[in-house]
Amino acid sequence: MDEKKRIQELVERLNQASRAYYAEDREIMSNLEYDALYEELESLEKKTGMVMANSPTVNVGYEAVEELPKEQHEAAMLSLDKTKDREVLRAFIGNQKTLLSWKLDGLTIVLTYREGVLSKAVTRGSGLVGEVVTNNARVFENLPVKIPFQGELILRGEAIITYSDFEKINERIEDVDAKYKNPRNLCSGSVRQLNNQITAERHVKFFAFSLVKADGEEFENSREKQMKWLKEQGFACVEYRAVTSGTLDEAMDYFSTAVQTNDFPSDGLVALYDDIAYGESLGTTAKFPRNAFAFKWADETRETRLLEIEWSPSRTGLINPVAIFEPVELEGTTVSRASVHNLSIMKDLELGIGDEILVYKANMIIPQIAENNTRSSRLEIPSTCPACGGPTEIRSENDAETLHCVNPDCPAKTIKAFSLFVSRDALNIDGVSENTLEKFIAKGLLHDFSDLYRLEEHRETILSLEGFKEKSCENILESIRRSSTTTPERVLYALGIPGIGVTTAKQICKAGGGDLDAISRMTAEELTEIEGIGAVLAAGFADWWKQDKNRQVYDRLKEVLNIEKRETDTNDETKVLQDQVFVITGSVHHFANRNALKARIEELGGKVTGSVSAKTTYLINNDVTSTSSKNKKARELNIPILSEEDFLKLVEERQ
Repeated sequence: MDEKKRIQELVERLNQASRAYYAEDREIMSNLEYDALYEELESLEKKTGMVMANSPTVNVGYEAVEELPKEQHEAAMLSLDKTKDREVLRAFIGNQKTLLSWKLDGLTIVLTYREGVLSKAVTRGSGLVGEVVTNNARVFENLPVKIPFQGELILRGEAIITYSDFEKINERIEDVDAKYKNPRNLCSGSVRQLNNQITAERHVKFFAFSLVKADGEEFENSREKQMKWLKEQGFACVEYRAVTSGTLDEAMDYFSTAVQTNDFPSDGLVALYDDIAYGESLGTTAKFPRNAFAFKWADETRETRLLEIEWSPSRTGLINPVAIFEPVELEGTTVSRASVHNLSIMKDLELGIGDEILVYKANMIIPQIAENNTRSSRLEIPSTCPACGGPTEIRSENDAETLHCVNPDCPAKTIKAFSLFVSRDALNIDGVSENTLEKFIAKGLLHDFSDLYRLEEHRETILSLEGFKEKSCENILESIRRSSTTTPERVLYALGIPGIGVTTAKQICKAGGGDLDAISRMTAEELTEIEGIGAVLAAGFADWWKQDKNRQVYDRLKEVLNIEKRETDTNDETKVLQDQVFVITGSVHHFANRNALKARIEELGGKVTGSVSAKTTYLINNDVTSTSSKNKKARELNIPILSEEDFLKLVEERQ
């Protein structure tokens, strides 16, 4: 088997085993097999000089930066001229051998390697100036951080997030307003994080599409040979087909079929001349290089009739226009609605009820309005909110007009706020859907979050509601009881403070020692000292707590919740393992499982990682004399190996 492929296979198999072992408390391979594969991987990495960013032999050190520096590109990164006509593309190809590849829809990155090590990563940015994202590139899932080639290497590629990973991430977000719109937006935000641990959690992948420079290497004037060489260095390269004008149709048929089932986002194809010298001799126009051309998919469109605009209020008060039209078949599914996004787009389309409109699916997925053939402009922007009848106002931000409900007591805001409060990452109250919340609110049972914890008093009223019986009522009440013992970060997220997601809530709670009363008094200046918290978010957070109605909501919650605050979060004297790094291997006896031992270490201020490195303080293994790879590595680095008994004794002595 090819050594590079074997490395990638070993990395995947070992990572699967580690996830099962540490995260799911199950074993999918024996320690003996794991150690053998690990040693094979180490040997191959040493032999080839190639180490993947997600290799278990690499100890990932997450880092946060205060800002992303800007850097000017050595050569401007121009856009590509494009067409939706196959014959225009054929004319471009002419008599030249051309590489036809996916035009990936993500974020373009320029990578620089020196002496075989990734030294710099810069986004495309404006084409002239990009942002330095080197920390984040080091945790791209399939990117080699070390390669065999020792000269200076510069290449370009696309960072992407697959549809399946995009859907998994969105599934974990209960608040509809907070969900990401598409994989490209999620990828862009993930790559440009200040904390690269967030980038790593998003499963960003990188695909090379162009080699800019490789000192001393000869590619016989062929782009295809460059791509093959990049693969030999360990890079995942964008899939391509070598075509001529005569073989174009066969390749186009392949790509147009494959795009319908691909797991990665693509908004077309790129055609690039294989002959490097010929392509470069053509130069550029003011906007485009002449050696490449983009082909955009000719979206399948259908003509239909606009029936109505549905105005959909959200938790934040934003009222989104949604077009409802006569159902049509698009890309194999029936669609009858499409988001219009904002008032500016609605006005540009000059929409009116009864207009003949042209609809399509952007990137074959998201229904959009392409054109309005009638352009009657017969639409009134509602002056009152469809949910509460209160006044609306038009706001302009970033050159886009949006409609907002200004009634703070709007029931739509209330329902969405309650929906966030009961969601999985917040108070995690099972069985309470938006439909259920609507019934409870309409019946006057819920005015405030704390009212959820007084629903027991209204059992008879709940049983009288349509769809409720004794069992379903008891299930909801029991779920509410369970949720009443919770954690500070869940409560902070559940409050629905603008901009405060799950991760940010955890960061703030950690910085504030888990004391929500103290956190509620933090100033904007104090908040900006927390990694990942910018000035705008900090100011908004501090202002939210200054509003009496918000503080009253929190005060009433404190009366009904048991918010567990671990002493280890606030008392440094109990952090006896502060700044110490542990690795756990083998079976455990004194704890329920390895996750329980990990939790105890973290309670005491320590950190648990998956592999032994120079940063490791202790390796915990009940088989202290084992010859496993972890024990062997620990001995090489003079790292103490502790049994559980040794660990417990260590903790006892320090407390």
